[in-house]
Amino acid sequence: MTYKTIVAVLPDKDAAKRVLSVAVPLAQRHKSHLIAVHAEPSPAAYATPIGFPEAGLLEATAEENEARAEALKEYYDSTLSAEGLSFEWRGMQSFVGDSAVSALPSARCADLVITAQPEPGSTNARVTDNEALLFDSGRPVLFIPYAAEIPQQYDRVLIAWNGSKEAARSVFDAMPFILGAREVEIFSVDPKTNAEQSAPTAGAEIATTLARHGANVRVETQISDGVPAASIIENRLADIQADLLVMGAYSRSRISERLFGGVTRTVLESMPTITLMSR
Repeated sequence: MTYKTIVAVLPDKDAAKRVLSVAVPLAQRHKSHLIAVHAEPSPAAYATPIGFPEAGLLEATAEENEARAEALKEYYDSTLSAEGLSFEWRGMQSFVGDSAVSALPSARCADLVITAQPEPGSTNARVTDNEALLFDSGRPVLFIPYAAEIPQQYDRVLIAWNGSKEAARSVFDAMPFILGAREVEIFSVDPKTNAEQSAPTAGAEIATTLARHGANVRVETQISDGVPAASIIENRLADIQADLLVMGAYSRSRISERLFGGVTRTVLESMPTITLMSR
């Protein structure tokens, strides 16, 4: 399996730099076609206090949006042209100008979607509903942290394994990374004994499957003792100096994670390393 079609979500130039620093090397490695998606808000989203659009404001806003999109397109075109890759640009308009939501039709026809984690508190970051990509694209999403080092190689891959269908999908969606890695770890926190597995052997079967493909894989488990699972996973990433985290997204419902917390939500917010999620 290779990633022959990659969709890059580019809401603004800062995010574009981070996304392309990952997307371009991947496209080179897999000889991929790279599709950039950028959306600007519709001028109709702006109105006067009494609710009627003001012609002058709409015109000025439209010109500003067009200039911003054109500058980003020029940056993208010049970056990709220098690499000799197959690529295209898809500029769009939507009511709020959310590039992630606008990318959904393109994402559903791609092998991989790449997007950047919004920088908390940034006044320049554009609205980007990355969770929509997880819930509505049906495709694996590679998240690029706003403050993590971008690896040149993905030599060490950590798979957060809980035996769920989301985790299983993420593993097979990440197969190009897994087979290219020098070390792959299946890591389970508080594994349960049930009809499908015993706690001491959690992760053994998926590890065997990956080994048949040629992956160099090992299995590790840890008991939380009350420590949040997300914190344990983050610590393990640091311990093995992982280049990539692979995990299923929202094995519990999104509402449950919002109310009570969960691994997916914590990782989306803190994200210590590049993370591939599937759902």
